[in-house]
Amino acid sequence: MSETPIEVPIETFPIHKETGGIRIASLLQPHRIVMMLIGLALIASAVFFMRWDWLQNYVDLIAQGLWRTIWILIVTVILGFLLAVPLGLAQASGPAILAVPAKMFCTVIRGTPLLLQLWLLYYGLGSLFPQYPWIRGSELWPYLRQAWPYAVLALTLSYAGYEGEVMRGAFASVPKGQLEAARAFGMPRFTIFRRIWLPQAIHRALPTLAGEAVLQLKSTPLVATITVVDLYAVASRVRQDTFLTYEPLLLLAAGYLVITGIIVMLFRRVERMIPSKLG
Repeated sequence: MSETPIEVPIETFPIHKETGGIRIASLLQPHRIVMMLIGLALIASAVFFMRWDWLQNYVDLIAQGLWRTIWILIVTVILGFLLAVPLGLAQASGPAILAVPAKMFCTVIRGTPLLLQLWLLYYGLGSLFPQYPWIRGSELWPYLRQAWPYAVLALTLSYAGYEGEVMRGAFASVPKGQLEAARAFGMPRFTIFRRIWLPQAIHRALPTLAGEAVLQLKSTPLVATITVVDLYAVASRVRQDTFLTYEPLLLLAAGYLVITGIIVMLFRRVERMIPSKLG
């Protein structure tokens, strides 16, 4: 007895479709076209109707300010996050002797302006240290005389204060059943923290961490108030020297937009990488 072949519609089989056409079609939507035309018009007007002859005289200074802004951002975000993890952990599951000071620290940092914190550290500690001969004679004095250590300290503490609350919520959102199951298997506490609790908490906090990193970038111009020459300080100097207002500010805005785009791109890549490691 011969078997009758069964015809299966081709639509039932998964077919890989190219997404290039869909992406191009999404870019050709009316509102996107209007936005691109407006952007091109702004760029053209900035190039042809504004003065940029001063730019070649400040290339080196702009490069120094850009580098200083980037490294201050990177250092303070990394150090602030390393401090935020124990702050969040202490509030989420620590004893009262650790949870209360951590909560007070986050409350004070979040409840006072960053500019005030920066000035208290720079004009407070900066004027207090010279009164002690053993500090002036130490190897740290050449650094303590400068403004950038106080800027790094203030921005680090500020980032840690905000991210400490974020990590507290992230640690608390990890299902307790997973931690109890790991304890039942006899896993040490540090192993549970390193392999289960911390990765999942970071995964939950990543979108907020990305937003806070962008806000940290926007906070870096405050270091110019204590004589740190960052990107904003360079733009202010150009304005004072050339009496131009819009050109240096537009260049400053473009620089911050580029750095913001890089931050968002990096965090999105990390978000795509972490779930595979958690699985």
